[in-house]
Amino acid sequence: MKTFRELKLNKDIITSLDEMGFSEATPIQEKVIPFLLENSQDIIALAQTGTGKTAAFGLPIVDKIKSDNDNQAKKKIKAIILCPTRELCLQVADDIKNYSKHSSKTSVLAVYGGEKIEFQIRNLKTGVDIVVGTPGRVHDLIRRKFLDLSAIKFLVLDEADEMLDMGFKEDLDAILEKTPQERQTLLFSATISKSVLNISKKYLKNAKEIKVEGTSVGAENVSHKYFVCAPRDRFEALQRVLDSLYGVYGILFCRTKRETQEVCEKLRQQNYNAEAIHGDIAQNMRTKIMKRFKDKQINLLVATDVAARGIDVDNLSHVINYNLPDNDEAYIHRTGRTGRANNSGVSISILSPGDTRKLKHLEHITGKKIAYEKIPSVNSIEEKRLQSFLETIKVIDEETLKKNKKYQAYLEKLESVDKKDLLNYIIKEQLESQASDSINNRDLNVDMTKPFKRNSNFKKSSFNRGGSNSNRSRFKGGSRGNRRAKGNFQSRSNRNKK
Repeated sequence: MKTFRELKLNKDIITSLDEMGFSEATPIQEKVIPFLLENSQDIIALAQTGTGKTAAFGLPIVDKIKSDNDNQAKKKIKAIILCPTRELCLQVADDIKNYSKHSSKTSVLAVYGGEKIEFQIRNLKTGVDIVVGTPGRVHDLIRRKFLDLSAIKFLVLDEADEMLDMGFKEDLDAILEKTPQERQTLLFSATISKSVLNISKKYLKNAKEIKVEGTSVGAENVSHKYFVCAPRDRFEALQRVLDSLYGVYGILFCRTKRETQEVCEKLRQQNYNAEAIHGDIAQNMRTKIMKRFKDKQINLLVATDVAARGIDVDNLSHVINYNLPDNDEAYIHRTGRTGRANNSGVSISILSPGDTRKLKHLEHITGKKIAYEKIPSVNSIEEKRLQSFLETIKVIDEETLKKNKKYQAYLEKLESVDKKDLLNYIIKEQLESQASDSINNRDLNVDMTKPFKRNSNFKKSSFNRGGSNSNRSRFKGGSRGNRRAKGNFQSRSNRNKK
């Protein structure tokens, strides 16, 4: 891998990258950046989510715009970057602001739906160099004559396949018709679908194709596993899998908005630290949820594929498929969201018996083994939790405790407490009823050696069965325990203590 210094970016950008802790370029960056610095030819770049595409087009654009700004007094929009979602739009804008931090004359503005258009209009009137926007809002601003693209030098279509799949073709056509013929167009896409080919033939000239083999940068660091249960047991299987994971911080994918909301509500009812994002969530609420998620105040984000587009978080520990997606690309996109920035990640799929026939094909397209694991029993989860609790006790630093002025007073008072009474209190309050009967400790695993028969007395929906929580031994905080504070499914503050 080459360093960014070797790619001959200007010193101001290198300073910004050094401060961000970036030194080595990813494969797509190594191919695209030098080409864009030296050429004005259009490009079609094929790379998956998580490969560093934003820096691939953002760094050379900032580099070239800085040179232009040195010679121009009047500020006009020089680059327009179109993204499929508000989240990706904001992420790209933030990244480019960071790249141009030391390029004092370069300004960036994000424009997207869900925010008052008047605020964006005011910022446009002050003059900006780079606009990052969603197709619908950009088209709206052009119609209102507040966004003039007549002087742009760069047009970026980021995740072009996603924009076309989401129905933005008419907006894209209208926007591109308002741009100058002499612009440089940069099309980035995970796939070359028929619609992407059509738009590239229509709006790109003599484009150079740059392709990075494989999936996302983090794919090699991702392990894949699956569990198999009856459809009626899917939610209870999810609960057991979550209970068996320590420090999970990830995205749980569902197929529909309704399922996403229902799964999230059921998780929250059981005191899991989860929030949902889907198309019916208002933008201001989405923004708040995403901020809390990035700050690790939320452990689990329950999302549809569409709502999760544009979420760019490098340190996710897990991606969980409550259902397998309908197409291969969606599985690659989902699993590519973990295992980034040299971190390891885990992709988990909860399958019904009929889903397992898709596994060989997914193994082929990912080049990774998808390993079968058994859904843990309630007893095994409790044993794991007990061991975790014992490890927590062992790491408590006595010297640190002694620095507490009240430590000695506490110690003297507790010495008068009978040891058995103290242990009983710990069992009751910290381990709840560890020794209680596990009435519902049934095996949720489906025996794949036998034909699977669906019980006609229940529906396909996994919500027909909520699962009793009265029989599950949990950490303190009700019948299932306060998962925001104790147990394996912890909040950020508690994870950091270990």
